[in-house]
Amino acid sequence: MSSTASNVSESGIYTILGAGGIIAKELTSVLLENGKQVRLVSRKVQAVDGASVMAADITDPLQTRRAISGSSVVFLVVGLTYNHKLWQEAWPKIIQNVIHACSEGGIPLIFFDNVYMYGLVDGKMTEDTPFNPRSKKGEVRALIAGKIMDRVKEGRLTATIARAADFYGPGADTTGILNMMVIDKLAKGQTANWLGNDHVTHSYTYTPDAGKALYLLASDPSTYNQVWHLPTKNPAPNGKEYVEMVAAALHTKPKYMKLGTFMIKLAGFFNTTIAELHEMMYQTTHPYIFDSTKFEKHFNFTPTSYEDGIAAIVKKTKA
Repeated sequence: MSSTASNVSESGIYTILGAGGIIAKELTSVLLENGKQVRLVSRKVQAVDGASVMAADITDPLQTRRAISGSSVVFLVVGLTYNHKLWQEAWPKIIQNVIHACSEGGIPLIFFDNVYMYGLVDGKMTEDTPFNPRSKKGEVRALIAGKIMDRVKEGRLTATIARAADFYGPGADTTGILNMMVIDKLAKGQTANWLGNDHVTHSYTYTPDAGKALYLLASDPSTYNQVWHLPTKNPAPNGKEYVEMVAAALHTKPKYMKLGTFMIKLAGFFNTTIAELHEMMYQTTHPYIFDSTKFEKHFNFTPTSYEDGIAAIVKKTKA
């Protein structure tokens, strides 16, 4: 396994599967800043200065193999439409194709993951938290994470699972809940929304930190074949405190409305994306504490504060 792990070279190709999303964009920026060759892969890929692009459907085995061919490291950062039926259909195909292609080529895989497989956790979420999914999407995430680590244990794959909490950051306007429901709304003079209980803490991973962290993990073979929580600031604020923090940065009033389980279920009849939020509401009604101590100690990395992160988003919003 050590010979495979050392395959990452200074002149190698860093392939990103799932280009176009905010995590892929942050990672691309870091890779290019560090002089790496970057290959961006997605169904409808957009040109990025300094990177090569390739259109591919990674639910197809041959297209996946072609997309990965010649890579020194592969990042899987795909963000599928928020629909559990699509996840159940597409994710097993994607993970099987990517695992097979990486194993065949002896290419390290860095998989960007979330915390859905943990379910409701009493206390901090760590890399050792057992899987106890409480949602259909959580069951899918547990399945694919299990497939990766099973292949690692068999010695057939070199891989790292990099997990993030819910995320926020400049440009995360279509996927970051904090961006969409609080920052964007207050910036437009509207009333913000908060999902669930506004008096329980909720961790958010800052997307530029996530991009830097994925690069660091890929660059350090000693971190391979493990699970890592990406750097996330602790302690985190609660909903009321987030709204007040954003309002202060925007010099506006902290107006917000709480959206409870009943309202989400009702709205879900008219919007399928909102309907998909209903099974995840347990994450918003109890403390959501994401611990990244392992990463912070290994890399001597200090996560961005929520004040600085929100200030950067507000600055971009006003630009």
